[in-house]
Amino acid sequence: MYGLEEQGIKASAVFRNLSPAALVEKSISRGESNLINTGALAVFTGKYTGRSPKDKFIVDTPGIHDKIAWGSVNVPTKRETFQAIKKKMCEYLNGKEVYIFDGFGGANKKYTRKFRIINELPHQNLFIHNLLIRPSAEELASYGNPDWQILAVPGYKCDPKEFGINSEAAIMIDYEAKEAIIAGSGYCGEIKKTVFSILNFVYPVDENILPMHCSSNMDPNTKESAIFFGLSGTGKTTLSADPNRKLIGDDEHGWCDDGVFNFEGGCYAKCIDLKEENEPEIYRAIKFGSLIENVVYDKETRIPDYSDKSITENTRVGYPIEFISNSQVPGVGGVPKVVIFLTADAFGVLPPISKLSKEAAMYHFVTGFTSKLAGTERGVTEPQPTFSTLFGEPFMPLDPSVYSKMLGEKLDKYGTAVYLVNTGWSGGPYGVGSRMKLKYTRSMITAALNGELAKAEYKHDERFNLEVPQSVTDVPSEVLNPRDTWSDKSAYDAQADKLAKMFMENFEKKYPNMPAEIKNAGPKA
Repeated sequence: MYGLEEQGIKASAVFRNLSPAALVEKSISRGESNLINTGALAVFTGKYTGRSPKDKFIVDTPGIHDKIAWGSVNVPTKRETFQAIKKKMCEYLNGKEVYIFDGFGGANKKYTRKFRIINELPHQNLFIHNLLIRPSAEELASYGNPDWQILAVPGYKCDPKEFGINSEAAIMIDYEAKEAIIAGSGYCGEIKKTVFSILNFVYPVDENILPMHCSSNMDPNTKESAIFFGLSGTGKTTLSADPNRKLIGDDEHGWCDDGVFNFEGGCYAKCIDLKEENEPEIYRAIKFGSLIENVVYDKETRIPDYSDKSITENTRVGYPIEFISNSQVPGVGGVPKVVIFLTADAFGVLPPISKLSKEAAMYHFVTGFTSKLAGTERGVTEPQPTFSTLFGEPFMPLDPSVYSKMLGEKLDKYGTAVYLVNTGWSGGPYGVGSRMKLKYTRSMITAALNGELAKAEYKHDERFNLEVPQSVTDVPSEVLNPRDTWSDKSAYDAQADKLAKMFMENFEKKYPNMPAEIKNAGPKA
């Protein structure tokens, strides 16, 4: 029973590390899923089709109290509340089949952590089998006790009044007890992001490793890696999928003295509007063994309609990274030569690429800027800035200064170059200008990776405090200076001042205690 009875779980049967085929059979036989025409398993996650940030809590104990950046993101709860909910979850599982996956987080063997995931549902067990690092038969035989345990029981719905929480869902981490619970939500991504939130605490505190919400690839010959930070819609997955480089991972990584390593053994990609010609690797990864969430498909032909948003725009697929043809397994690469910060500026005023000093890199790292577009949400009639600390604010439990300081130290130590890349609009704001051409962005990133930009001539942008290259191979020179692409220069100046002021106000509000040299490296109205 793998210690489940000691936790109060009297299961009818326990299945540990079943194969994907066995988990697929279990899920279908229970009437919880179907196969689509490609062989992938398709599920609908019910009420929760995305993360539930207002239902996430951290157990506040003396050992971690002074380390956590408490606030609207990292919300405290009592250990008594955690244990009371866990007890109810365990009682709910009595008499039911339970599924365990014992796997690893962290591809660098020096820093690997053992995770035990206990699932109510076989398809969620398949999901985490795909997303975590899978042990070999020998590793599983000698696995022993896990370092961390996560209990995921979507069928148990919390009583918010009983526990003083916000809804029927509860996602809670007890960093001292080294366990987490996920109740009430069937969205698989909650499990993945709980692992990420755990490692984002463990690695900086225990190992002096910088955890990063980023994708990463590497040169197959030199082993030098590149890191791509970016929020949703900025091109993080697309731009790191380079056929001439090996993909280390698409979402979660650590930077240690040896280089970069993937936290995961799989990918969790968006499916909305997926087309083979645009995203061939993801499209072809949707096959037997992968799991798709909330994708609408024809009940007769089982052909998916990736453009259908009737359930959610956050349609997803989870699959082992080996399903990507040029993946690097194990997910370990050399020291990063280049760091790319991706932003989709819908104001159309940021340069398409600019070089950052160490201080400017730390500024833009904590800022994490991109834009929501008009029409994407009700009431949004013009571009709205989105600032997500460290490009992953919901998953970073420590103070932002801890992570930014670590980044600065690593940039100094390894001489890594950092560039800010705008994949947003040019020639005017959203609705007037046009989206930056992907071929131009690819050329600029190639120039950053091959060393061309290290020798380029730069012009200083006073307003945004950026160094802008004046020539890049295969990119028209007028594209590089955004003001030159606007027919109405005064309109550009007004929009640019507006965005610069937003940067300043956001920084002043969220990071008042940041060192002056970091603050002064940002935009100036």
